[in-house]
Amino acid sequence: MSSKKVIELFYDVVSPYSWLGFEVMCRYRNVWNIDLKLRPAFLGGIMKGAGNSPKSPGLVPNKFLYMTKDLNRLAQYFNVPIQPPSDPFEAMFDKGSLAAMRFVTAVQERETGGDEQVECVSRELWRRIWSQDKDITKPESLTEVNIKLHAGLSNRDIEEALALATSDKIKEKLKKATEEALGHGVSFTLHVMSLYHILVSHFKLN
Repeated sequence: MSSKKVIELFYDVVSPYSWLGFEVMCRYRNVWNIDLKLRPAFLGGIMKGAGNSPKSPGLVPNKFLYMTKDLNRLAQYFNVPIQPPSDPFEAMFDKGSLAAMRFVTAVQERETGGDEQVECVSRELWRRIWSQDKDITKPESLTEVNIKLHAGLSNRDIEEALALATSDKIKEKLKKATEEALGHGVSFTLHVMSLYHILVSHFKLN
């Protein structure tokens, strides 16, 4: 029996706080001797299920100012290249991430022998939104060179993942992961839970 604790990381690439948690968990998984399981989920579904108003933090000027400073501070501390998009509300709430997270789920469904590809694809999608101010909602955005290069995906791999992302199987898998995250008490951005139901870390905005 493995001595490693199995940790599940529920995340959505539309959330910068998820990116911070993702990089920390990936960076220290060997140091902490954990078996990290990536669980793509849909933030929009989590917020709806939790009765959380998407834009409410940003509608309070002082809270939005604090969020901006908080993100900058954490990005510098953890050395994650966060540079907010020109219109964060449009990127996060108007455009959203449903198509992107279905694509990530499809990449994971096709991958065998670990989460290396889904880790790389997720990281590149975060970079597109939170470093490069680029789109992640259109199919052509998901076929750009960096995603294929860093994840080791061929053109055919991308095409098959895009096709799979529209299937009922993938839609249901993402929905199930989102519902499971809600069942663990997730309400806004990121939840990390061991399979023994021990809360390890819980990042959220209040």
